[in-house]
Amino acid sequence: MKTVLICDDEPIIRMSLKNRLKELGFDEIMECGDGEAAVKTALARIPDMVILDVAMPKLDGISAAREIRKKLKIPILLLTACYDQETVKKAKEAGVAALLTKPFRDQDLWPAIELAFAHASEVEELKEEVEDLKDSIESRKVIERAKGVLMQRQGLTEPEAFRKMQKLAMDKRKSMRQIAEAILLTE
Repeated sequence: MKTVLICDDEPIIRMSLKNRLKELGFDEIMECGDGEAAVKTALARIPDMVILDVAMPKLDGISAAREIRKKLKIPILLLTACYDQETVKKAKEAGVAALLTKPFRDQDLWPAIELAFAHASEVEELKEEVEDLKDSIESRKVIERAKGVLMQRQGLTEPEAFRKMQKLAMDKRKSMRQIAEAILLTE
């Protein structure tokens, strides 16, 4: 089930988008008319995607996109009549996945949605990969320090200290990092 939130202060635009999105297979289509409502609705209902107008009352679309992206990692498309460099720059900084110009053409909507979903998925995978790498580096640092402690305290060579930690990890069914942290606690 795919859900989308449409936010535009013009009801005719919302209706047109809603009809087109139904044709594209979206099951639930939520609507609102201002940026503040968009943020509240998105955070409460967690749609799969959000489509925001740039110029809206209470909170503009770019600011709303920024607020939504702080909490939700979903694709956001912007509708705009003004596509100057500054708008594009701000949209990019806010984490917007695609920009559609008004009046939007039906044939532009589907490719923008597909690319936005692909881009959002790719970005999230990269972020997870970066976090895994950071964790690996941090584990490696802890293991290296613990190896140094064993080498100094027990007069072991580096390979001997590493093998000792490996054996402890296997015997105790713990990770190398857990063993290293335990060694460092006893220092």
